[in-house]
Formats: sequence, C-alpha cells, structure tokens
Amino acid sequence: MTAGKVLKGIEFAHPGGSAPLLLDLYLPPTSKQPGSSPAVVHFHGGGWRVGGRSSLGPQVDSLGLSPIERLVEAGFVVASADYRLSSVAHFPAQLLDAKAAVRWLRAHAASYNVDPDRIYAWGDSAGGHLASLVGLTAGSAEFGDESAGNAGISDTVAAVAAWYPPTDLLRMGGQALPNALASADDPGSREALLLGAQPADAPEKAAAASPLTYAGNHAPPFFLAHGTGDRFVPPAQSATLAAALEAVGTDVELLLIEDADHMWQLPGQDPSAAIKATDATIDFFRRQARKP
Repeated sequence: MTAGKVLKGIEFAHPGGSAPLLLDLYLPPTSKQPGSSPAVVHFHGGGWRVGGRSSLGPQVDSLGLSPIERLVEAGFVVASADYRLSSVAHFPAQLLDAKAAVRWLRAHAASYNVDPDRIYAWGDSAGGHLASLVGLTAGSAEFGDESAGNAGISDTVAAVAAWYPPTDLLRMGGQALPNALASADDPGSREALLLGAQPADAPEKAAAASPLTYAGNHAPPFFLAHGTGDRFVPPAQSATLAAALEAVGTDVELLLIEDADHMWQLPGQDPSAAIKATDATIDFFRRQARKP
C-alpha cells in the first residue's frame, strides 16, 4: 500500500464450538476522505475448504496487482473476513459468518469513519458465492442468526461484486466445460463438502445454498465477472444469475473475459484478464459510491 494503514486480525465473531473469526481492516488515509468513507467487505475463495482473509487466491496474488490495496487507494475502507470452512461446519455457517462481518463493520462504522449506508460486498469464487448470498438474503429470517453479536444491526449491503461465483449448486455439474478439472457432481466435491451431501442427493440443501434461489428478492446492484474458460466454476453460473437478476429488474453488469480460466489464469502468466477484472470492479464500486 502507498498510504493508509492495516489493522490485522480483528475478532468480529466467535461462533460456538469454533475458533474466533478474524478480519483485516484496510483504512485509507484520512486526508483522502473529507467525510465518511464507503467500505467493501471481502470474502476469500478456496472452495469453502481452504483459503484465508486478504487473499484473492494464489494465482491472482502472485501477479502483484493488489486489488484490495487499490480499492483502499481509491478511498474505500476494506474489511477482508474469514469464515468457517466446510471442514468445521456445513452451510449455512459460512453465510452466517459473512453476515456477521457486515454487521460488525456497520456496528463499528463510526470508529473507522465508514458510511453505514455505503457498505458493499465482494468475493472471489466461494467468496463470490457468499457475497452474492449476503446481497440477496439481507434481513432474511432464515439466515438471521445473530448469536455472534451485534443483534439488531442490519446485514444489508448496497451493492455486490462477485468473481466467478458458484450460483446454482444443483445445476453446476451439468454446466461444466468439456475440459473441466472439477465438477460439483464429483464424489466429495467442494460443493458436497459444503452441503454435507452430494447436491443431487440433497436438492433442497443445494437450492438453499444457491444465490439463484433468491434472485427474485429485492437485490442491490450486482457486478459479476467470469472467464469463459473457467474449468472449476462454469461461466454459465454467472450468466444464469445475471439473467435472473435482470429479469426482475435488478441493476446487473456481467463481464465475461474470453478464454480466462479460474483466478483469471491465461497462458504465460498473462495478467491482462486479472487487470481487466480488477479495473472493472473498482470502477463498479466507485460508481456505486458516486465517486468520480
């Protein structure tokens, strides 16, 4: 980062029977913001089974593009939060943790100069799935567990950006590209580990964990980005959610990057797809925050 500061390892929740959940808080220099700052809550990828806060995945991290730091330089506070992995708890634990991170940031908005009406969600892969669910299930009684604290604080976000998110766990396997390296229908798939059952064997669980199920709800603006060559999460997952959101009048933008694989991989460590996605994401959030 060129300026601002980072507060590492802040506890935001402590679910029963689990380790405390931590987030890293990235703060822009106060001189950049005459008033309160917009904020983004980021959720990492890793198939809900690996990964950690402040990472965009090993391939993106290795490119040195620093998307989180670039958001901070654009004047945003960024909170990158952990959540319980599937080896610790099945869905909906991950969504409850994501909502807890949003509520924590809103509850502490005054302490960190955050505008509570301009809090957004962003995630990559599994984190994009969670960011999408956060945006589509705000205020839901089904996912309203506030035992982690900050009861009565809204879990609403004002916009969502999701990179290559799983959005329909039941149909995901059938949408896999011919050269896919993983399928949701594989025995012991990431999706099966999340649900505690194969998606086809537990369609109600799969639907409950799918952002597409909630696309008819009143949704904030969405930005979805996906590579057309993604061998882990089929690009149809983003396209299908975008179409469903558009059908109910949601403001949605879909960026498909030709030939890019998961984590924006292109031959020869070409960073162009990652650069394009990062630039478009920052532009989306800046427009949502009405920043020039």
